[in-house]
Amino acid sequence: MGLPDQYLADGERVVLSFHPHWKRLILPVLALIVVLAAAVVAFIFIPGDYEYAGYARGAVAVVAFVALVLWTIIPYLRWVTTSYTLTSHRFAISTGVLNKSEDDIPLAKVSSVSSDQRLLERILGCGTLRVESASEKGDIDYRDIPQIQRVRHELFRLVEDAADGNIDGD
Repeated sequence: MGLPDQYLADGERVVLSFHPHWKRLILPVLALIVVLAAAVVAFIFIPGDYEYAGYARGAVAVVAFVALVLWTIIPYLRWVTTSYTLTSHRFAISTGVLNKSEDDIPLAKVSSVSSDQRLLERILGCGTLRVESASEKGDIDYRDIPQIQRVRHELFRLVEDAADGNIDGD
């Protein structure tokens, strides 16, 4: 997870590296349980002496497989392939399952850092991180950031260090 060492500039170090908060996996796990339970119930209620029982069970298996791929596997792959890396020089965001998208925000271009948390997010320790930069993207919101206060604090500290010309964070 994070940036491999060969992608780091001279003197750049990784400060934090993380995935989105695990709460993004709650619905996929619930979908997994519901789909598997529904498939088992369907298999049980298809009579064994039914002429087309094999076809019916095959149809249930195909529908369950498609539902699992769409509602469980794809969201999990999106979660596991999304990574945030905060280095002494930049905030790097990498997303994508088949196609990869990478965004780097140089810390020298960041003008403000803020966070928002709803009640449930405060309980879970996650939230939305808003990074305002002087780039063409302007304000960027990153949702479901784990340990939001720690990330915001580190990002703000590194931005201040970059503004002072101390890019190594010492």
